This record gives sequence, C-alpha cells and structure tokens, in this order.
Amino acid sequence: MTLITGAAGYIGSHVAKQLLEQDKDIVVVDNLSTGFQSTIDTLQKIKKFDFVKLDLKEFDKVAELFETYEIDTIMHFAAFSQVGESMQNPMKYYMNNTVNTTNLVKCASSYGVKKFIFSSTAATYGEPTLNDAQQTITEEFDTKPINPYGQSKLMSEQVIKDEAKVKKDFKYCIFRYFNVAGADIHYEGEKLAPRVGESHDPETHLIPLVVKTALQKREAITIFGEDYNTHDGTCIRDYIHVDDLADAHIKAIEYLDKNQSDTFNCGYGHGYSVKEIIKSVKETTKHEFKVIKGDRREGDPSILVSDNGKIIQKMKWKPKYNNLELIVKSAYEWEKKL
Repeated sequence: MTLITGAAGYIGSHVAKQLLEQDKDIVVVDNLSTGFQSTIDTLQKIKKFDFVKLDLKEFDKVAELFETYEIDTIMHFAAFSQVGESMQNPMKYYMNNTVNTTNLVKCASSYGVKKFIFSSTAATYGEPTLNDAQQTITEEFDTKPINPYGQSKLMSEQVIKDEAKVKKDFKYCIFRYFNVAGADIHYEGEKLAPRVGESHDPETHLIPLVVKTALQKREAITIFGEDYNTHDGTCIRDYIHVDDLADAHIKAIEYLDKNQSDTFNCGYGHGYSVKEIIKSVKETTKHEFKVIKGDRREGDPSILVSDNGKIIQKMKWKPKYNNLELIVKSAYEWEKKL
C-alpha cells in the first residue's frame, strides 16, 4: 500500500488521482492547513480510500499509521513552499519540512518501508551559474540554496540519502521540481473539465496569477524586472504540467524495483519568459488585462531551466502535456471552476 502525505494539496492530489485511476490502494494523510477537504472528497469519487487528518508533527500518531496499514511505499508531498514566507519565518520551514520529514524517514525505515519518493525543488540549486555552453541545470550542479525553503528541502534530501546508506533495502527517488503548472487533464465530452487543480492562499505562482487577472479576480499582473539578460528582458522559467510530474512519481515506484536510488530533475528542458506567459494567457483566454512594470525582486535568477536528460534516459519518462497552451487552458478552466 502507498502512503501519500499532502494529498489534499496541489501536486499530491494529482498523484493520488492517477494512482486511484489505476485502481491502486492508497492511504492519504493531510492536516488540511494548505490543502482542502473538497479535494479529498473529489478524489473519493474516483475510488474509495482511507483519509487520515493528521499533522506530521504528531509523531506518536504518525507511528500509529505504520501499525495500522501495511505501507511499502511513501510519497511525501506535505511541506510549506512559500519562498518569501520562509525568509520571514525560517523555523516554521525547518520544523515542518525537515524535522517532520526526518521523523517520517525514521518511521519508514523502522517499519520496513521499501520505497520513499520525495518532493524536492529546484530551489536547492539556488542561483546556479550558467554560461553559453551550459544553459540548463543538471543534477550535478552544486546545491547552494539561497532561502530557508530550499535549504529545508536540501536537508531533507540528505536525511533520506544518509538513511539509505545504512538501510540497504530502503530506496528513494528524489524529484527536484522546476515550475509546476496546469490542472487535471480530464474531459467531459469534448470540454476540458479539471477535477483538481492549483489553489494556494496566497497564490505566488505566475500562471495562476495571470489567469486570475484574465478572469478579473485581480486588477493587474506585475512584471518584476525587464532588464534581465534574456531575449525579452524578463525571467525565463521551465514550466512542467502537473499531470506529467505526477506520472514521473508513479513511474518511480516501478523504477525502484529494478534500479538504485537516485535524484532527478523534473522539467521539460526549455523555458518561457514572463512576457511569453502573459501573451499565452491573453491568446488562450481571449481576455485583455492590465500589465504593470515593477522592479526586480531580490533573488530572482534570470534563467532556471532543467536538463531533463537523466529522467528521460533512465526512467523512460515521456511527457504528454509539453504544450504551453494546454497548460494555460487547463489552469484557466480550473480557475473558472473555482
């Protein structure tokens, strides 16, 4: 059985959705601090599963999970992920993201869990130095986080790796996400009708913010800096559809049956600028909206694009939704539904 932490949240819910559609048995844990009961209710319509409302800081109750269920795989998504907040309240991030993960790894190892699949982030790379010969980030780049969020995830990665060194039947896959976007690719007839999607409060991700602006839920969208060393002066990021990301996690379960533990970037290997995202949203939604020019934000690298060769070669991962228009359309249909 697979334990999914944080399955009421954005990425965890899409992984749970795909496992349920494959008729897999799961148990779900979430404290609903940033996730939603309505997401759990939606997932229950695909296939019934046990949902345990639980905060991972309740160590005794976490241990009870392993007494109650025969868990062989853990997919760990429960974490705080606001970079700005982590700068203001670092202890919140180290306690929830690192300490709670450490205890979960301890329980997993103690109870004979074989596979631990961990949700990490490209924020572990900090501000990588790129040059004309190397425009994308490989897994071999130095990890130098520039905020407590990235540091809390990197520390968790190390905990997982260290435990795997001494517990030989404990294997892991660590996924470093780039910019996850979009919503459930689900059709009702010919109409795209996402059942789960992205809902953050506050929302900090570019695509949902631009889509909200297109729907007049916001007055304007701000471009933070137009003087970067890119083709149009705005930052470039690698956007990956959430369903492709979820598929990579599910592939990792079978991958670990025959392969050693490993760390993988999750992205498409090419990027879009802020202006290109705004243009795509305007074209896809057929809505005009106000765009404001703002100053650069501290710590925003010019370009963050993954080298995804490793996951494609080793895991035979084949993205299905590598299409900006589809990413934007799914995000738009989800935001309309909200």
